[in-house]
Amino acid sequence: MRIAVGGISHETSSFAVAKTTLADFASGFGLFRGDELMQRFTGTNICTGGFIEAAAIHGFEIVPLLWGFAYPSGLIDRADYESLKEELLDRLRQAESTGGPVDGVLLDLHGAMVVEGIDDGDGDLIEAVRDQVGSDRPIVVTVDLHGNHTQRRVDAATAIIGFDTYPHIDMAERGREAGDLIVKTIRRQIRPVMAFRSIPLFWSVPTQVTGLAPMNEVMQYVHDIEARPGILSVTLATGFPWADVPDVGASLIVVADSDQSLASNTAEELASWIWTNRDRWYHPPKSVRDAIREGEQGSRYPIVLADHADNTGGGSPGDSTEILRTFIELGLSDALILYIVDPDVARQAHAAGVGQRIRVEMGGKSAVVQGPPVLMNAEVMAVSDGDFTYDGPMYAGLTGNMGCSAWLKQDGISVVLVTAHEQPLGPAFAKTLGIECSTMKYIAVKSAAHFRASFERFAGIIINVDAQAIQTHDFKQLRYQHRTRPVFPVEIPPGEQSR
Repeated sequence: MRIAVGGISHETSSFAVAKTTLADFASGFGLFRGDELMQRFTGTNICTGGFIEAAAIHGFEIVPLLWGFAYPSGLIDRADYESLKEELLDRLRQAESTGGPVDGVLLDLHGAMVVEGIDDGDGDLIEAVRDQVGSDRPIVVTVDLHGNHTQRRVDAATAIIGFDTYPHIDMAERGREAGDLIVKTIRRQIRPVMAFRSIPLFWSVPTQVTGLAPMNEVMQYVHDIEARPGILSVTLATGFPWADVPDVGASLIVVADSDQSLASNTAEELASWIWTNRDRWYHPPKSVRDAIREGEQGSRYPIVLADHADNTGGGSPGDSTEILRTFIELGLSDALILYIVDPDVARQAHAAGVGQRIRVEMGGKSAVVQGPPVLMNAEVMAVSDGDFTYDGPMYAGLTGNMGCSAWLKQDGISVVLVTAHEQPLGPAFAKTLGIECSTMKYIAVKSAAHFRASFERFAGIIINVDAQAIQTHDFKQLRYQHRTRPVFPVEIPPGEQSR
């Protein structure tokens, strides 16, 4: 049994200014071709790592094609996307011409990819693979929890399987599940059919954390349904509101064995329950000062502020300055910001050297909404070329690079400056600079929830804040042009009963 493996993955923010190019894929998690996939992802906690584990379990041969991941950012350049897609298809054609037809295809995608002129990038890619392999061979796709799913991609795939956790610590597990499902499909032990339901809902990030209420109740319902006879998989997607596409929002995909009515009725049951309880998934935005005040009243340190409106993991520029200005105005000590994306200041720190004091204008350079730069007279505490190893559980087994980076400190406030647009998934990179995060009193992370997988073990309290930035969670401020329907809680306010 031969199964092709590949993927082009991106979480696209339509509200981000910078376009995503081929160079961003190469400098993000990278582009890996052929056997490079096996070398890079064997033993790692991502979906492709799970595909490789499934191959070992079931004894099938992996035909590695192309895998690419760019850090979340703006619309993908159309020509660059077409180039990547054509290369993936070319590699599939070449593999079949030399080794014979593959028995199926496993695709490691995101679910919120938007290309210039293509609202549904994931659907376009799945359709292209379907056109090449025909209708008889299975295509099984893994996707992020934050996909904006469409009927188009459901029609093109055999099965779609999404993450069950946020932070995403189950990626390899979902890859193994996809591998198990495709093998059973090829062996004709099962015949997957799917039902899709779109839900006009923007799900607040603080209520998406799967280890906490109320999201743990939602996922328990999902898992209870998956235990029913005839149900193969249930995917809940909370959506990605910063992709201005017609189908933006939450959705459900139910995979059943042969029984389309079972899939459809089950999807409708769960979608109706989610909609009925929609007020529970809403969390009003909270200001920076209110969050600090709340944390200090409880005297639980470190107080960790999730700067989710400038989450580089969602495509934000990472250089907003409201939290930095607030820390300075309050005269905080033992305060740390991870990270501000400002390669110019990082280079100035490298040029000055450790122990030197430099006057810099920090942050606020990408867009007016990110706030003005902050003038600082800071000491260079450490510099780095950005290399580090993820300490898990997210991306365990992989290395990363933040680019030209530095740790600057003014009075009691420390800032880590980086070049790469990546959120702080854990304290691993800060530790390479000599920073012990657990000893801080105040930590601001430009992340929405993924940091929790590593920071929760020592955080006194974690509070999501809506500081001024491009990806505000006050969704009424976002100016959509392509969204085609009213959604909760924008046009449909909390407390309103009619659908």
